[in-house]
Amino acid sequence: MPMPEPLSPSAVKMTEHEATYRRLRDMMMHGDLAPGQKVTLQGITASLGAGMTPVREALRRLTAEGALTLHENRRISVPHLTSSQLQELAFARLALEPRLAAMAVPHLDAGRIAQLRVLDTDVDTAIQKNDIAGYLAGNYRFHFTLYEAAKAPVLLSLVHSLWLRFGPSLRLVIEGGGTSGPDRHKDALTAMQMADAEALARAIQADIEQGIERVQAALDSAI
Repeated sequence: MPMPEPLSPSAVKMTEHEATYRRLRDMMMHGDLAPGQKVTLQGITASLGAGMTPVREALRRLTAEGALTLHENRRISVPHLTSSQLQELAFARLALEPRLAAMAVPHLDAGRIAQLRVLDTDVDTAIQKNDIAGYLAGNYRFHFTLYEAAKAPVLLSLVHSLWLRFGPSLRLVIEGGGTSGPDRHKDALTAMQMADAEALARAIQADIEQGIERVQAALDSAI
């Protein structure tokens, strides 16, 4: 079997840029960067141990995607969601995510469902420990492990962009103790086990609505 050709310098460079972007994106969605937090090139470079050029490109991409805000003094920060922005995100998420969940049902084998049960347990444990990063990371992994099974890359990419804007504000929920109420992940797991696409779509819709309501309540209390 012939050995693969080494990556060209340009391919290596692109790989480093993409890896840096994804790591910074995950920092945002997993709660390492909070709404309102200032982001600096030097700080992110130190945190990631990456080169300044890939970090600068990652910051540029995330700003273009609306996940970061560039201010007039060239300061960059994680934006605070407004109520109107939250409602726009709610509209888009409710249009796409239940559909993705329903599309995943034919591809959910026993192994994938078992993986989702473990991820849901991780979310429960993080809530009990008031572990913001663990909650955000576990919740993200639960949803996207499910959505990836749908094998719909265009829809998945759109949902990723929505979570980039919405994800950091989810930390307001656990910080405010707003995690009580029906466990919609458990409803979703029951629907998966029964291979009931409609019930799974309803559970994911209810989960999204619950999260939106909790973030809205946190925004209202901060006024």
